[in-house]
Amino acid sequence: MEIDARLSTPGDPVCVPDWLALREPADAAARSTELVGLLPEPAVVRDLGCGSGSMGRWLRPLLRTGTWYLHDRDPVLLEIAARDGGIPVVGDLTSATALDADLVTCSALLDLLTAPEVDRLVDLCVEAGAAVLFTLSVTGGATLYPAEPLDARFAAAFDAHQRRSGLLGPDAGEYAAAALRARGARVQTRESPWRLTRGPLLEEWLRGWISAAVAQDPSLAAEAGPYLRRRLADPDLRATVPHLDLCAPGARAW
Repeated sequence: MEIDARLSTPGDPVCVPDWLALREPADAAARSTELVGLLPEPAVVRDLGCGSGSMGRWLRPLLRTGTWYLHDRDPVLLEIAARDGGIPVVGDLTSATALDADLVTCSALLDLLTAPEVDRLVDLCVEAGAAVLFTLSVTGGATLYPAEPLDARFAAAFDAHQRRSGLLGPDAGEYAAAALRARGARVQTRESPWRLTRGPLLEEWLRGWISAAVAQDPSLAAEAGPYLRRRLADPDLRATVPHLDLCAPGARAW
């Protein structure tokens, strides 16, 4: 299909290495370094949904760490991530009964989870007394510049697509923050938007954004191709993609 993304499928937990490499600089620029300063120095870190390891490459230079465990369902991505250090663990924590960690971190993961899955993750962190740093949860309402009348329809359809089948989507960051606070945690949040200018990442993101919107609302299909062509032809095209980072320092500090 003309509008389809070439490297990514929004809302799909399976990511190809090229997409993760393309987005890594934008992720690094968006994450809140201020929240990292609130964390204790952890002896054991668990990086959930680590993908190709971009979170570790960003966080390790900012935070002295001990043993770093890399968790992901994809063994190919784990192999890439482990090249920079860390112990690869195939799978996730959905069936875990206990968690050994001083810090649990993830990036661009919470919005792919359901409310019960986030509740379970929060329970594991609280029971372990672990600090948490959850970054880059989408919050919805992406904005394109210059604006067009169709922008709002595509944005609303995309956000609805992110919430399909019970996924938290744009509600995930605030849901996780509320769940932690309900369990006694002191939570800090910061906005961490992508600010995209013309280039390969903006084009790939825009294709995925439009195609997901059409999947959610097929009435947009006739407009999608012309809309994409107009947008990509605009030399001034920019986009802001809102995200949320959150941090809780751990039970020892609560």
